[in-house]
Amino acid sequence: MEKKGLWGYIRQLLGFYKNPDYVEDYLREADAQSTRNLTAIVMAIEIWMLIRQLVRHWERFPTVASFFKSTWGYWVLLSAAGLLCLYSILYLCGRLNKSKKFIRLFIFLYFLLGLYFGTSTSLFDLSRGRMITCFLTMIMTGSIIVIWRPYISLLVTLIPAVAFVYIVNHFAVGRDGKPWHMSEAEIVNYTTFVITLAILEISAYIQRHKEAWKSYMLEKAAVTDDLTNIPNMRKFEEVAAKYCKKCLAEGKHPVYIICDITNFKTYNDRFGYETGDALLKFMAQIISVEFEGEPFARHSNDKFVILTAKEDYIEKGRRGRDWFRAERSVEVYLDLKAGVYPVTHDNVEPRHAVDRASYAMSLIKNVDEEPVKFYDETLQNQYRLRQYVLNNIDKAVQNGYIKVYYQPVIWAEDGTLCGFEALARWIDPEIGFLSPSQFIPLLEEIRQIYKLDKCIYESVCQQMRDCLDKNLPVLPTSMNFSRLDFELMDAVAELESLVKKYQIPKNLLHVEITESALSKDVKGLQEAMDRLHGLGYVIWLDDFGSGYSSMNVLKDFKFDLLKIDMEFLKNFSGNDNAHKIIQSIISLSKSLNMQSLTEGVETQEMVDFLRECGCGRLQGFFFGKPMPYEEILAKIADGTYKLKSGS
Repeated sequence: MEKKGLWGYIRQLLGFYKNPDYVEDYLREADAQSTRNLTAIVMAIEIWMLIRQLVRHWERFPTVASFFKSTWGYWVLLSAAGLLCLYSILYLCGRLNKSKKFIRLFIFLYFLLGLYFGTSTSLFDLSRGRMITCFLTMIMTGSIIVIWRPYISLLVTLIPAVAFVYIVNHFAVGRDGKPWHMSEAEIVNYTTFVITLAILEISAYIQRHKEAWKSYMLEKAAVTDDLTNIPNMRKFEEVAAKYCKKCLAEGKHPVYIICDITNFKTYNDRFGYETGDALLKFMAQIISVEFEGEPFARHSNDKFVILTAKEDYIEKGRRGRDWFRAERSVEVYLDLKAGVYPVTHDNVEPRHAVDRASYAMSLIKNVDEEPVKFYDETLQNQYRLRQYVLNNIDKAVQNGYIKVYYQPVIWAEDGTLCGFEALARWIDPEIGFLSPSQFIPLLEEIRQIYKLDKCIYESVCQQMRDCLDKNLPVLPTSMNFSRLDFELMDAVAELESLVKKYQIPKNLLHVEITESALSKDVKGLQEAMDRLHGLGYVIWLDDFGSGYSSMNVLKDFKFDLLKIDMEFLKNFSGNDNAHKIIQSIISLSKSLNMQSLTEGVETQEMVDFLRECGCGRLQGFFFGKPMPYEEILAKIADGTYKLKSGS
């Protein structure tokens, strides 16, 4: 073995190394447990010895003072054991965190006290012709609690053992009054005993040390991110609240920062997961350097969270961003986006604070010129509304806060009413009217939109049944089906169930599927559409032209009606390109045996143009905004909306 390797082995064997704080705490706790158990036993033995002395030698103790004087050694050991036992119990209960390092000092003092009484008692026993059992008992008892580094165990065992031999050979007196010396056989037995004791101490320490490291590694794995080797969110949340409270008490202003690597998925796809992992490690390194000593963690995937009270955190972030961007690939645009939540009081839970910073960041994820977004009062109001929607969607559905508003659809040829589109509105008793833009995108984001849609489908069917029963006008109504409706439930079965439940003619229910919904799970949607057609439903293609796959959609899917997106009518007046595109789309729909509908109609000019182009149906504010069905009936009654003859 090389010299360096041999020395390393010796250092490891003797315990010349530094332990992490967690391991030291674990070992000290083990010391406290051993001490508590041992001192409890010692106390019981000393009490038994005192009782024994009192019973056997009652006549020798005419007074209490004489009893204490004769048995003072027992009382000293009993008191010392009691105090150390109490200290150990308090330590194990977590009451002595500030003085936890003194546990070993008190154990060592107790060990020395035991050696003193063991030595003095053994010398006394030798003068009476007895053995040195008391010293052996004391040093063995002490070894149970002095299980420290191997080199310490060797020192605290061998030095007292050698010293005891010296004391015996120089100061012990036999029963005959002459000096007493250990024989060679006694020295051999005594040495064997001491060496065995030392080996047992070292073995016990090694076992404890292994257990401590095993516990340390498990604990570290539980609070450390496997890939980047920086803390995970569990660890971050453990320290964040205390950190904020401390900073605010000191007059500092901590902020939560969450940063996200933009285009990371593309980077992974282009260069592979190993390269992507290396980039995440590099990001962790940047944060570790720039925010050393501050709480930080890997949040999830390509997101990292930081909590800092450094006044120059903006500069640190800018420097880290420049460092990161310098390493990016020229083929894939990588950048960092950050959301910042300033802490103003110490009762904000870390998880909520991170959510708010994340919400701020989400608002600039696709905005190139804005790398940082602060969570301010405006965002606070938005965030509260967001949380309200998340927490109350089920309640809103169950309690009827979700209402159906109907927007009229008009026949282009004669201006008569031909049907409606069913749209959701949330009218809440606490916060009032919510527009669709305030809750529909969020419900789609958290994959809860199907709850809203199921509510709308049933409300439409209920309304139709009620009108049919009362012989009120009933016209075809289109209902929006999103991609998530087909993913998260059997949308076809749900619709069929409602039709049977309320006995609604299928020609009165039209299914609108947005163009964007057809970009994923093509096979699944195709199967669902085939089922709908097979059951007799009419299917509309909603928002045609809003995406980039329009022609592929027309090629791969069969629709009964094409609904032209309202964006084509923006800046309509005098825009020849818009006119030509709309004409082409209407012509295309006819060639594919599809009817056409244009939404977003707001002027008479648009009406005239679309009628000339041959568009079949029109929808927009020019004919009316979405409204409750009662209002529709009133407008039919007063002649605002006319029905085709026979409707």
